[in-house]
Amino acid sequence: MAKIEGFRVSNFRSLKDITIGKLWNIQQAKPLTPLTAVIGKNGVGKSTLFDTFGFLADCLRNGVEEACDSGGRGGFENIRSQDQRGPVEFEVYYKQDGNARPITYELSINLDESGRPYVQKERLRQRRKGQSYGRPFSFLFLNEGKGVVWKGEADGQQIDEEEDDLDLTNFLEQFRLKKAEERPDTEVVELEDRRRLGIATLGALKQHPRISAFRQFIEGWYLSYFTPDAARSLPLAGPQQHLNIHGDNLGNVVQFMERDHGDRFKRILDRIAQKIPGINKIDTERTLDGRLLLRFGDRGFKDPFFAQQMSDGTLKVFAYLLLLEDPTPPPFICIEEPENGLYHKLLETLALEFREHATGRKGGSQVFITTHQPYFVDALQPDEVWVLEKGDDGFSTIVRANNDPVVQNMVSEGLPLGGLWYSDYLDAR
Repeated sequence: MAKIEGFRVSNFRSLKDITIGKLWNIQQAKPLTPLTAVIGKNGVGKSTLFDTFGFLADCLRNGVEEACDSGGRGGFENIRSQDQRGPVEFEVYYKQDGNARPITYELSINLDESGRPYVQKERLRQRRKGQSYGRPFSFLFLNEGKGVVWKGEADGQQIDEEEDDLDLTNFLEQFRLKKAEERPDTEVVELEDRRRLGIATLGALKQHPRISAFRQFIEGWYLSYFTPDAARSLPLAGPQQHLNIHGDNLGNVVQFMERDHGDRFKRILDRIAQKIPGINKIDTERTLDGRLLLRFGDRGFKDPFFAQQMSDGTLKVFAYLLLLEDPTPPPFICIEEPENGLYHKLLETLALEFREHATGRKGGSQVFITTHQPYFVDALQPDEVWVLEKGDDGFSTIVRANNDPVVQNMVSEGLPLGGLWYSDYLDAR
């Protein structure tokens, strides 16, 4: 399954220039772990970092202008870092699978002459087979909606630019002057709508499998905006394969699992019931008007309780564990502050479940967490944790916890990482 090895964002609110993990031009850095957690105090930018992934997904789904306005973001000028005039930029460094050569996606968003956000630049690049060093070759490069794209998988002559600031206008002119047979797999493209991502359009075409794979990767991201009140709603009965971002189809997913994965689901429920205190059975009941009730059996009572009567923490733990048991899990799961409403002794169990899923032999989802709960961090390793802080200039900085040898030594001596954070041993130095 595809994994993000590194991520960079600049000029996005308090994230003026943040890099986590490994990039094509920062090869000495270690890639992101299957389970990654970002910790920090209130107001340092954890929610903003979480939202960068949601923003990218919204850009792909709806275009950059709508993404800037949706989700309470307030438009491009409210997104762009204060007093900055450059574009908002993103870089995703990922592998389609464990043996694949990494691919870099770069995106720049700015304001056009009419003051509306648009895609200024967009690029996908990858090193050729056998190439270990040097600048990767682009197989998609768009500037102001115009550019070049290379068809196919990996072999052949891709776009070779020696400098990052390639003069695309001159490159396109030189390309047109060449005979088509010299570069039959490369074509000039011009997008009709500069507010739509090139990967959204070209990724729908069969002749661009790498672009299509990256588009499907982002489309598959799961960003959790789960709320217990949504899970208490009464949806219309009907099996649904995947949990949605708010969790209001929790009963529908249970219904699907009961129908399509009955034996497996019984084993799943047994495991989940063991991890939620007092629960020994979970199932559904259909009402006369076609709605779906989610029932929880309590060991101390004969009659079950319905989701409307269950605690926020019970519903949240059940939703997260059911998400991790999805037969076809999303490639990337992003959860903000999963600890809210949970008993502190459940947090270690939840963290271990996230890691077991992310590092499973079958290649589970990559899991990205933001948290400020030391009990959750106690179950994590220093290379899994990034410390986010806000500098004197108002912009965020971030470092990996294991960058500090003192922290590494103290953890190796048996001191819990969350306890070190609580004692102010972790900071973004």
